[in-house]
Amino acid sequence: MKIAVPTRDSRVDDHFGHCDHYTIFTIENRQIVSRENLPSPEGCGCKSGIAAVLKEMGVEVMLAGNMGEGAKNVLQKHDIAVIRGCKGDIETLVQSYLLGFILDSGEGCDHHDCGNH
Repeated sequence: MKIAVPTRDSRVDDHFGHCDHYTIFTIENRQIVSRENLPSPEGCGCKSGIAAVLKEMGVEVMLAGNMGEGAKNVLQKHDIAVIRGCKGDIETLVQSYLLGFILDSGEGCDHHDCGNH
């Protein structure tokens, strides 16, 4: 399984579509076995085509901070589960997710340009 996390300075970037890069974690037997960085494309995450790229890479889960419904829907159409409301150190986050401690907050952006995140 692969898990993607929008990243800035080894922490969850609060806005998935404008992150510095995506960290892609490869998971085997509920353990992190590798990680790689995917540069974030220019523009909004819901229209940038990043969902198709992530799907091609084998990503099944997106652990994100804030995300609008448009971006969430695009990712889900590519069979990528979306967990919103994530924050903090990305490796700690992924390990917590693997232990079952991370659930979707159900909260997202309700406007396109989210200014402060």
